[in-house]
Amino acid sequence: MELPDPRTFESLLDLLDDAAQRYEGRRQLALRTDEGLQLPWTASELRQRARLAAWRMRALGLNPGDRLLTWSPSTPALPAVYFGAMYAGVVIVPLDLRMAPEVLRRIADSSGARWLAIGTGFDAPDAREGGLAHLEARTIESFSADPPHERADASDEGGVDEAFPPDWEAQLDSWERPARDSLFEVIYTSGTTGMPKGVMLRQGTILSTLEAISQILPHRHHRTVSLLPASHLFDQAPVLFFGTMIGADILYLRSRTPKVIFDALAEHRVTTMVVVPQLLQLFWNGIEREVKRQGQEKRFGRALSFARFLPYWARRLLFRRIHARLGGHLRLFVSAAAFLPPALQERWERIGIVVLQGYGATECGPVAATREHDHPTGTVGKPTPPVEVRLDEQTGEILVGGPTIFSGYWQDADATASVLRDGWYHTGDIGRWDARGNLVLMGRTRNIIVLPNGLNVYPEDIENVLEEVGLAQAVVLETRPGRIEVVVLSPDAPPVITPNNPAPDPPSSPEEERALHERIDRLVKQANARLGQHQRLDGWRMWPESDFPRTHTLKIKRDTVRDWAGADNPLQVRDAD
Repeated sequence: MELPDPRTFESLLDLLDDAAQRYEGRRQLALRTDEGLQLPWTASELRQRARLAAWRMRALGLNPGDRLLTWSPSTPALPAVYFGAMYAGVVIVPLDLRMAPEVLRRIADSSGARWLAIGTGFDAPDAREGGLAHLEARTIESFSADPPHERADASDEGGVDEAFPPDWEAQLDSWERPARDSLFEVIYTSGTTGMPKGVMLRQGTILSTLEAISQILPHRHHRTVSLLPASHLFDQAPVLFFGTMIGADILYLRSRTPKVIFDALAEHRVTTMVVVPQLLQLFWNGIEREVKRQGQEKRFGRALSFARFLPYWARRLLFRRIHARLGGHLRLFVSAAAFLPPALQERWERIGIVVLQGYGATECGPVAATREHDHPTGTVGKPTPPVEVRLDEQTGEILVGGPTIFSGYWQDADATASVLRDGWYHTGDIGRWDARGNLVLMGRTRNIIVLPNGLNVYPEDIENVLEEVGLAQAVVLETRPGRIEVVVLSPDAPPVITPNNPAPDPPSSPEEERALHERIDRLVKQANARLGQHQRLDGWRMWPESDFPRTHTLKIKRDTVRDWAGADNPLQVRDAD
């Protein structure tokens, strides 16, 4: 399949124009709700909806360079606002649905935005509860709705009451189009400590990111279900923008329940999915529950063991019932944003689905990734041009250069200078190269534990081993010089706590509590047996709540856990043997 070359585009609007012509008549976006399929748009329809949104933005008084907050569940109307902002010269500031009110208010103040484009529906956010009631607000859907004269109901309920003159499109075409150095959006990072920082991304930054993605993902027609927040670059770049460029069929969901997801995979005949490891684990848990319900655990285990000797087409045939539930066409997962346990990757590949692992950040896009025909476990693969990667000779910190690098933090010169030096982005991650030239992640610079004997310990290395033995939710800390402990949740805690995947009930008796502690003891011993002498855990503690404090991107707030562990009475410590 021949793909357009992102290097030939001056902006993402050129990409959209190309897709509207290249894939005329092909559905590219749709929304699945309880009422069925909604907003089935082609790229041409998306382009027209974006132009409507652009006109309305200018009609509201939004001028080039103004910031517009977007806060909405995923829906095709959201990309229409994104592209519409490009036509109007407006800078998008996407908000995550899980952000706390105090974070939302800080972002609104920091960005200087006066307007909010907000989603609708049962799962939509509430501006008042989010502390954003002081902003002028319009619904996401109203921006891209048909002009009043083309609707049976011209009241424009809840939307923008503006006039569309007969020559509005000609006027819009006379507006200055964005160039590669035009600012497209400001994405605020999760902020595990302090104030989130606004990552400025320009049109050329995104296009260079698509250039890298073009060398990672296979060139074929992709059908996907988007499960990640559209406010994140990890969904925008490989799903929305790359998907639009290659003519992919993208389905948004309004529900995250396992049944709805599995039904959508089947109905949409999904071929490819961009996920985080937590989702891979949730999907696998669902498969194992169904196997257990049917009483097929032993047979399933034997098949998994045998499958490693088979080619992938034969593995899919062996597990054809599982593939039927997944739609029968799923061939590829693309995973990033967190550690991918090798055993989890291996399980999916045993049933015939390749799992690519990548590494990157909002500030620098995709740094490295494995490939469809080269996807070893335990590594994030090789760097991809135009991205440049090198390791600091003294610390091993991963430094990234090239055109995918962000242009700085919004109105924060000090924070920018702390990570952008001599043209290189200092990631704060530590890595090494393996014998085949693949990048292996080892931890974060700020989390390194330096033992009294001078040896370095990377908490993430220990946490990865704990996850592999069955303690997936864990934070490793140095509680006093030379003493390494781990704070854990129950081994039964799901990777993401939701109403459909609740936290396990706490022990209801001394006997149950003793059994739980003995179980954790055994898992810690298993981990210690696999760790180096200087890495071994001296003790463990149970976190006193059902889940760790987390950012809106589900990262654990390590400083909060560290402060708790350093308190005078942080609950009982159990020494590891």
